[in-house]
Amino acid sequence: MQFPLSFLSRPIRGVLLLALLSLPCSSTAIKPESGLQRTLTPVRHVNTSTLSIAYYDSAPGNSSAPVVVMIHGFPYSIDTYVDVVPKLVAQGFRLIVPYMRGYGTTTFLSPTTPRSAEQAALGKDIVDLMDSLDIDKAIFAGYDWGTVAVNAAAALWPGRCSGMVAANSYLIQNRQTAWAIAPPAALANRWYFYVFLTPQGFSALANDTRGWAETLWSKNSPQWNWTQAELDAAVPAFRNPDYVDIATNFYRNRLLYAPGDPDYAELADKLDSLPVIHAPSVTLDPDQAPVFPATDGSSTAQHFAGPRVHHIVHGCGENIPLQSPQVFADAVIEVAALGKHH
Repeated sequence: MQFPLSFLSRPIRGVLLLALLSLPCSSTAIKPESGLQRTLTPVRHVNTSTLSIAYYDSAPGNSSAPVVVMIHGFPYSIDTYVDVVPKLVAQGFRLIVPYMRGYGTTTFLSPTTPRSAEQAALGKDIVDLMDSLDIDKAIFAGYDWGTVAVNAAAALWPGRCSGMVAANSYLIQNRQTAWAIAPPAALANRWYFYVFLTPQGFSALANDTRGWAETLWSKNSPQWNWTQAELDAAVPAFRNPDYVDIATNFYRNRLLYAPGDPDYAELADKLDSLPVIHAPSVTLDPDQAPVFPATDGSSTAQHFAGPRVHHIVHGCGENIPLQSPQVFADAVIEVAALGKHH
């Protein structure tokens, strides 16, 4: 397999990322102030074999509460869940909300580790985080990139997943279908996937991470009246020196324009078989998210071997937790009940 854009030079990348590094960055989330969006704070750090993961923990050290690991998407941050967390804390859950690799103050331990955002790596990061925190089982919940991550983790490590909440149901990819013919309308809605294949797309994202977030929030959730305060809360997550590499690699890898990290090759091969998810699952399709149009759930039913409930979320775009936090919280409560029954 050839990777056409491997010519993107490291010197160019270095110059662009120096500009990002010159921006102010805090080791913790933004603290709530008058007129600003509330955020998840304090942020803690724990090391895995690959990463220093920055995460929010609603009840550190509580080994008795049921755990929910919630994963954000692109271009968002852990503050996606700022209104979901208190709703679930009130129900007795412990919430772990990590910054994904390349976001916030989650950093790679080695400068030589490939900056890969492939699906196998994102799923493994969840399990590695749980290992580092001595958490045996958890509900996995996510949307957008977070769905890819929780799908992969639930499918590859079924013994670690007590339940799954996933927007758009099942987004694990078989790489053999990456270049399958798609309708023009679908390709038009995924326009930025292809922009990020190019050097211009890489440099444009590096030059204006906030502008890209503003554009994608608006286009991927056209009926969501998000606020500048909500965007302000997310922007610091994009100042990570690996953000541009990770963000663009996600799309390049899924479209076969960038190879995966050899350390995840075995896991990547397993994901190509589209493994089923055995955990009890609640899946959510927002009906105002043009990249992945809402379905009745039947098209992905073959990927679920355990009990599953599917809902269409009306009037909502891709970021369900921030736009409709009660819906997302209710889905977690629902999947926990499914797990007890199962």
